[in-house]
Amino acid sequence: MQAVIVATWIGAALSLAFLAYWSVFAWRAARDARGRPSLKEGLALAPPESRWGAVRVVVPAHNEERHAPTLLRSLLAQDYPGPLEIVFVLDRCTDGTRAALESVVASHSHRPGCTVRIIDNAACPADWAGKCNAARVGADLDGSAPCAWLLFTDADTRFDPGLVRSSVALAAHRGLSLLSAMPQLTSGRTFERVAQPVAALQLMKLYPPERVNRAHDPRPFANGQFMLFSREAYDAIGGHAAVKDDLLEDIAFARTVHHSGRRFGLFMPDGMLITHMYESAEQFREGWTRIFIESCHRDPSRLRRYAVVSAIIGIGGPLACALTIAIGAVGGVMGDVPLMVGGALCGALGLLMQHVVLRGIYRLMRTPRGGVWLHWLGSASVAGILWRAASTLTSGRPVRWGGRTYVLARR
Repeated sequence: MQAVIVATWIGAALSLAFLAYWSVFAWRAARDARGRPSLKEGLALAPPESRWGAVRVVVPAHNEERHAPTLLRSLLAQDYPGPLEIVFVLDRCTDGTRAALESVVASHSHRPGCTVRIIDNAACPADWAGKCNAARVGADLDGSAPCAWLLFTDADTRFDPGLVRSSVALAAHRGLSLLSAMPQLTSGRTFERVAQPVAALQLMKLYPPERVNRAHDPRPFANGQFMLFSREAYDAIGGHAAVKDDLLEDIAFARTVHHSGRRFGLFMPDGMLITHMYESAEQFREGWTRIFIESCHRDPSRLRRYAVVSAIIGIGGPLACALTIAIGAVGGVMGDVPLMVGGALCGALGLLMQHVVLRGIYRLMRTPRGGVWLHWLGSASVAGILWRAASTLTSGRPVRWGGRTYVLARR
């Protein structure tokens, strides 16, 4: 009985610590939600003083027959008041991407001022990643008129009809040289429902929007799935040539913009931008390994620290609470009812607080809330990816992305 009592006290202490963690997390999440920067804010803004400048949307696409037509339909549905040029750069495609896009162009009417161009790009310099080079080709393409804004997006995204108008209005209103957005992630596959929300939360811990957007000493960050540049700023910093050697060109762009003395901003999608990031669990692991390596500045010790924290919070905490409840039930039968009930109550409160907070966060992320029940499994997956990222750095194992192989040096 003495062992049960000691185990109950230990379990109750751990459960209360877990409860305190999620209580603080809930307070911070509620505080941040009040100032949460939303793409929808731009819908209510007045037209920019310089009027609606021409926007060129550049979409690098490699074998995107499945997703690119959906994006093109959403781009053709934009209600942007100014000239809109849509450029798909087909980077060494071997599938039916061109035919699929041409079918959409033929079957959809264009509003005045909207044009679509489909460019075949047959080669890539050895020292360029394929996506970066294709984006450069689209940006440098001679157009019928100079564009005021360059918008780079991925072929697997989908735009709300007001997205371009809202983004340009926000960038002009806030004086941003670079406006980026975090998309809403699809959740049709098991790994998307279980592990992807945990990975996205980890990234938001590394780059909280309020830190990214603050006026003084911001933390540079951008998301390559949606980057809106003023044309002047893009050219001034050297365009994609300035970041072609970086594994994550989006964060490198944000740092370059920041170092140039210009402003950047990060906004939440609130249903206006949706993306399908990965086709398989293996692609998910490879992609997030790359993201975490660069997000943690190629620091193996930092990656391992986050892996341990993810495992402790996501697996150890719920397990301690569950065991405390079980021990309390057994101890109550053995006789010390008040103590055991108290211990079990601590465990139950810890689990309840975690569940409530996660349900609220998943609702904001527009992720199926059923995934909350498997948050522990997602945490295990993300902890493994973080640990793998650290091992990749320490072992010198190459990372492949965009058609290039990178051997990353530790920092």
